Amino acid sequence: MSIELTKQDRAQAITSIERYFKENLEQYMDQKLGNIAAEALLDFFLKEIGSSVYNKAVADAQERLQARVMELDIEIHEEEFQYWKTNNRTTNRK
Repeated sequence: MSIELTKQDRAQAITSIERYFKENLEQYMDQKLGNIAAEALLDFFLKEIGSSVYNKAVADAQERLQARVMELDIEIHEEEFQYWKTNNRTTNRK
């Protein structure tokens, strides 16, 4: 499964990659990272590790949902046979 980003998310990701490169890596390189190179790097990361991140997120979501399902009986449990306890009726039969 290929991870697709919206145009807005893709543009923000590319801008972020360019900024990261400029602030953290440019001093070690002889060249700047342009828009096209940042986009290619984003595509590489999405294809190479995107599925791993996605699969981990799905596994985490499943784990949280399973934990919530296990607590379901505690959260919505109703006491049984409550009629006589709640009505406190006494019958006087002679």
